[in-house]
Amino acid sequence: MGTAIKRANGGLFKSLLWGMVAAATMSCTAHAWWNAEWTIRKKITVDTSDKGGGITAPIGTATVLIRLHDGDFQFGSAKPDGSDIRFVAADDKTPLSYQIEAFDNTLNEAFVWVKVPDLKPGGKAEIWLYYGDEKAEAEKPEDAKKTYDKDTVLVYHFGERNAAAADSSSSGNTAANAGTPVEGSVIGGGVRFLSKNAIAIPGSPSLAWSDSSSMTFSAWIKPMDVSANVVLFSRHEQGNSFVIGIDAGVPYAEVKTASGSQRTPGGAALATGIWRHLAVTADGTKITLYLDGESYGAASASLPALKGPALLGGDGPAAGADGAAAAPDAAAITGGFVGEMDEVEISSIARPQGFLQLAAFGEGTGDKAAKIVTAGNDETSGGGSENELTKHISLITDISKSLTPDGWAVIFLCTLLAVVGWWVTVMKLLYLNKVKKGTSVFLKEWEHLSADLSVLDHGDEENIKSMGGKATAKSQKLMRQSPIYHIYKIGSEEIQHRINNAQEGFNGLSGRSMQAIRATLDGGLVREVQRLNSNLVFLTIGISGGPYLGLLGTVIGVMITFAVIAKSGAVEVNSIAPGIAGALLATVAGLAVAIPALFAYSYISSRIKDAVNDITIFIDEFVAKIAEAFPSTHD
Repeated sequence: MGTAIKRANGGLFKSLLWGMVAAATMSCTAHAWWNAEWTIRKKITVDTSDKGGGITAPIGTATVLIRLHDGDFQFGSAKPDGSDIRFVAADDKTPLSYQIEAFDNTLNEAFVWVKVPDLKPGGKAEIWLYYGDEKAEAEKPEDAKKTYDKDTVLVYHFGERNAAAADSSSSGNTAANAGTPVEGSVIGGGVRFLSKNAIAIPGSPSLAWSDSSSMTFSAWIKPMDVSANVVLFSRHEQGNSFVIGIDAGVPYAEVKTASGSQRTPGGAALATGIWRHLAVTADGTKITLYLDGESYGAASASLPALKGPALLGGDGPAAGADGAAAAPDAAAITGGFVGEMDEVEISSIARPQGFLQLAAFGEGTGDKAAKIVTAGNDETSGGGSENELTKHISLITDISKSLTPDGWAVIFLCTLLAVVGWWVTVMKLLYLNKVKKGTSVFLKEWEHLSADLSVLDHGDEENIKSMGGKATAKSQKLMRQSPIYHIYKIGSEEIQHRINNAQEGFNGLSGRSMQAIRATLDGGLVREVQRLNSNLVFLTIGISGGPYLGLLGTVIGVMITFAVIAKSGAVEVNSIAPGIAGALLATVAGLAVAIPALFAYSYISSRIKDAVNDITIFIDEFVAKIAEAFPSTHD
């Protein structure tokens, strides 16, 4: 029996030991730090499972959009241009290529593209985002070009202002002319087409198509007019053409050769004013059109040989037929697109559906976008997670950057109310504690004195102060803090006054004298109550005025936010949320004043009520005692 117990204990000890080793190993692995110079990191998860994007088709290596905002990123802890941002693979060792499309530490939003290798459908991939290195230098431009794989031959983010769209891929296919920029597109900036302002894409070896070659074209579009046959992308050469457009609201891809034309079949028509992800793939035997990541229509056709320039946003002869960069002739453009476009991408292969779904689901603003790419909590350089208090303070700091001057004025007033309220609270509590301590000492001395009030008829004021000579100097100092002691002195002085002014000798206290003494004591009570309640009005001002001040700041802030949105025309969550959050901070400030003031006022009022009750009880007892001790001989 003993041997079995020893074996059991030995086995248990070994299990615990190996468990501790395993936990320590896991802890070290989880807290591995890529580079100690970066002080903050957070885990980014790309979720293609049913809980995320629900992608079941193959994906492969893809460039994923990471949206950063003040809800998941401490802009104040990063460099103003985001140059200290780095991305590392799940092994916490391998740096990942990335490109910052936009980083705005005023609006607290950023758009970053990260190359994530070998994404699987129905699973999760984790990467690390590092920042917080003040000495970090920006990534080299050639490193940003590696954000897209070798099969990506053109990427336009349209983040330029009054400049031709630059190619973010390594192929260098910069547009021939500038488009009309628009703020607040689906991802940062975009371009607006007004029927005659097409963008020319010069021909190049990387964009050349041979007969039956493979290709993928994708873009985010927001059509504003779908009543006519409009063209999104077109390419013509020697009787061959490839066109992507919208016919009466129905997207299509069309191939024309000497043998005829083939067009993908139609489906449900598009609505105006809504961002949609449109993609077209050609694999050599079939051309497939995808809308929001789902197959919309397919045609048994192949790409013709095309090597010349192409047009975005219209059809017609593209200028520079020899492939040179030149702006198109607006007068010659037909089927011009009216609407907005963003994130145009061309690849030299037919991308799998899962790849297109990742772009359609993850780059949009729908529910799936927030589920596919999620950010974890910040971790400090020690490897420990940031505590909730620090995180909340960081969020409030970021939100405060969106405050308008009137919001700051309201918060200043609320801060002033809070300081005054806390000062009143602290001073009042200190005073009430002294009152309680002094009252306690006095009542002990009064208990002895009340048994024999003869000391009050000697006319010796010092004897009265010392409660018949029994109270020490220290006790007298404490008793002077008590309102009841003040009432006692008033009553004693009234008795002494009558004793000293009695012309025929003191013959006790008549009924009229007792009434007069009680009236004097009641007057003293009123003055003591006023002293106890002094300055409490500042707490009531905080309780009533704080929320109204906060509401005023919030209303003004919301008004300004909507006015700015109406003026700029940028209506999206990222443009509205910072202003609304900043405006609500004023309400938080008002409540932060009112709530503590309410609790403090309620507690102090109860303490004052107890003190007043003690005074009232003492007055009744004092009057009864002196009536008994000094009865009138005439009654």
